[in-house]
Amino acid sequence: MKKYIELETVGTVLKEEFIEPHNLTIEQVANAISVPAWRLFAIVEGGEPMTADLDLLLTKYFGMSEGFFTRWQKSYDARIAKRQLRKKITEIIPLSKLGKVAVL
Repeated sequence: MKKYIELETVGTVLKEEFIEPHNLTIEQVANAISVPAWRLFAIVEGGEPMTADLDLLLTKYFGMSEGFFTRWQKSYDARIAKRQLRKKITEIIPLSKLGKVAVL
């Protein structure tokens, strides 16, 4: 079985790179952006993915570009999917290798 490095979830990044360095609690951030604390806890604990609405609120609060957290989430999801589908992906023969032209 192939070994992979552990990927950081968006919740880990949120907690370790944004909440903790500012000496904040999840509850304080949740209050500041007017969402229930359980929503942030669910993301930080890895049980829920980042959503577009939370991304907009968090990026505004932390002074970042919109989409930072959702881009991280998409990248994480894609890497996990690639790991899970690795064998299946390698078995696919690209259309261009079959001498066919894709019609768009």
